[in-house]
Amino acid sequence: MEKPIHTLMGNLSEGDSNRSIHRRQWDDRHVDGVTRAWLDVDSRCFLHQSLSTPCLNVLTESRGATLTDLQGRSLLDFHGNSAHQVGYGHPRVMAAVTDQLKRMPFCPRRYTNAPAIELAETLAAITPDPLGKVLLAPGGTSAVGMALKLARMATGRFKTISMWDAFHGASLDAISVGGESLFRTGIGPLLPGCEHVPPADPYRCLWDPGGNCDTCGLKCARYIEYVLEKEADIGAVIAEPMRCTAVNPPPAGYWKRIREACDRHGALLIFDETAVCLGRTGRLWAFEHEAVVPDILILGKGLGGGVFPLAAIVARTDLDIALDKALGHYTHEKNPVACAAARATIEVIHSEGLVERSATLGSRALARLLSLKEGIDLIGDVRGRGLLFGMDLVLDRHAKTPAVDQADQIMYACLEMGLSFKVSHGSFLTLTPPLTISDDQLDHALSILEKAFQKR
Repeated sequence: MEKPIHTLMGNLSEGDSNRSIHRRQWDDRHVDGVTRAWLDVDSRCFLHQSLSTPCLNVLTESRGATLTDLQGRSLLDFHGNSAHQVGYGHPRVMAAVTDQLKRMPFCPRRYTNAPAIELAETLAAITPDPLGKVLLAPGGTSAVGMALKLARMATGRFKTISMWDAFHGASLDAISVGGESLFRTGIGPLLPGCEHVPPADPYRCLWDPGGNCDTCGLKCARYIEYVLEKEADIGAVIAEPMRCTAVNPPPAGYWKRIREACDRHGALLIFDETAVCLGRTGRLWAFEHEAVVPDILILGKGLGGGVFPLAAIVARTDLDIALDKALGHYTHEKNPVACAAARATIEVIHSEGLVERSATLGSRALARLLSLKEGIDLIGDVRGRGLLFGMDLVLDRHAKTPAVDQADQIMYACLEMGLSFKVSHGSFLTLTPPLTISDDQLDHALSILEKAFQKR
């Protein structure tokens, strides 16, 4: 008997690594012998893990907003692991990388270099006061660890508040503050002192089922206030200013209350913008939507220009207190090539007006998806900010029962027509195109999505 897809996908966490009937049908139609041979070698060589095994396909090129597979087929990439704000292979980023590779490909620790210094100056300049001190890391998970260490040193407290369903990386410290069961279950003892609270989700209010944030009076914020009052040794609240995977902007006024509560109780506010920084939400920083500034900002993914892994923390200037401690101390902390890519990426975002473009095209995409929703009962919610948008598929709009099999079916139908995106939590279609996407490419991608629904 065919196992139900929710069993095959475990706890419905993000990712499309499953063995559903739709996956097998896609394989039968689109994976030729040469591709299969490469996938088989991949499976033999790599340790298997959820969300990346088995691999779906083999790519040979990424350029702009497009991926090309081994069979020469093109896909518009509305996934990109949220790392392709300026697309793939942007000429200015590639020129900066090539030039730096020729001159100085690596900088040993104990030395510094101009690209790293200039990047730190740039990050300090484009973040609001009192932010201004920078540390670089080879990835977002490492940056989360540095932020947690700094919060302990600054407050003398080791406890944190974070949210169920949140994602802050896959290392042991990051999954301890993270809230996705896929990463936590069966691992054993995690970092002590990690308090968790329900997420702020105006689309699925836990406090007033069937209601909304106006009727419940921000009980989600009050809950955090209560924990801060009762647990006197909370050093930090760490959270995504908005949840990326299921596109969950917080209710109005939520972060303002949390900011005020942190100030009252001496806890730091850490915003993890690894996936939503640098214009993704139609503002340079997602926290700008909330008119709140964190004590420590974490950024990554798109910072490397879709070329190099690079992340950073930008902290309040007065938090420069770890003179005799090691917060990160990573081998590639000040990699000159990665820093050159990041500086070029930020220059492209500013010079090409990509933040404004994200806001404009995002509004256009959202309007089109809302129009599509009117005629399709399967679409429960449509939401977005900038070029981070998507839709929640449900079997019943009132009960909001996840339409897991249907989401899987839609995703593979779109892949067949040339559009790649992510399915989050089993039933949410998450679309994150490059901010450099052309008008025609955006329209074509949305037309593919519409056709997939019409084919059902």
